[in-house]
Amino acid sequence: MLRLEKLTKTYKTGDQALKSVDLEIPKGQVLALIGPSGAGKSTLIRCVNRLVQPTSGKAWLGEVELTGLSSRGLRKARRKMGMIFQEYALVERLTVMENVLSGRLGYVGFWRSFTRRYPQSDVDAAFRLLDRVGLLHMADKRADELSGGQRQRIGICRALIQDPELLLVDEPTASLDPKTSRQIMRLIVELCEERGLAAIINIHDVALAQMFVQRVIGLELGSIVFDGSSSDLNSDVLTQIYGEEDWEATIEKVADEDIDGEVSAE
Repeated sequence: MLRLEKLTKTYKTGDQALKSVDLEIPKGQVLALIGPSGAGKSTLIRCVNRLVQPTSGKAWLGEVELTGLSSRGLRKARRKMGMIFQEYALVERLTVMENVLSGRLGYVGFWRSFTRRYPQSDVDAAFRLLDRVGLLHMADKRADELSGGQRQRIGICRALIQDPELLLVDEPTASLDPKTSRQIMRLIVELCEERGLAAIINIHDVALAQMFVQRVIGLELGSIVFDGSSSDLNSDVLTQIYGEEDWEATIEKVADEDIDGEVSAE
């Protein structure tokens, strides 16, 4: 599905954000990308959809080499890569429905998008998505009237209405309270399972990654230092990724809680 081969990004300052990263993600797999600030997590996601241009290396989505595409080819390929942002990236003055439908801009012509005259099939799909995330009743509200969790749900709908093959999720819970963070992570994972979507979720919260995602990639200074099951994130691995710290408390916290976020009976 997604394959990275020796993907490297060096900025003009000489800082190397990614160092020859090799990674394969099969169809339908959801993985968490963890690591300290500056490890290259956001850069990796943005190199995949080329919001950041890699310095060298290659990336494929299926049979399409993303790193070799022209501007026109890239616009077409981006239809199949839904992006969910930390800061939501909604248009505040537009309604919830208009923000969701903006995910179809890559498919409709200029004048239709300019006048916001979308095909009825797109409108119907938007209503279904809003119903799925529990916000159907807010379709006509402006985006600036919503809470953070509601905004993130709209961002998820906007990404999914693209009919993507891959979700790129950049810190979806960073601005949310703990309860809402769990709800958003659970929703993303459930939607990926329902639609057979692959996803890369860049996340700082190790406990959330362990609770909701089976595969975890650990980045440190632009290199992959861990690739395995979330259950294998022990103190030694977390020290390798983040440095010295008392990681037992984090590990025990996850062990004491079930996937629904309730305290287990044991």
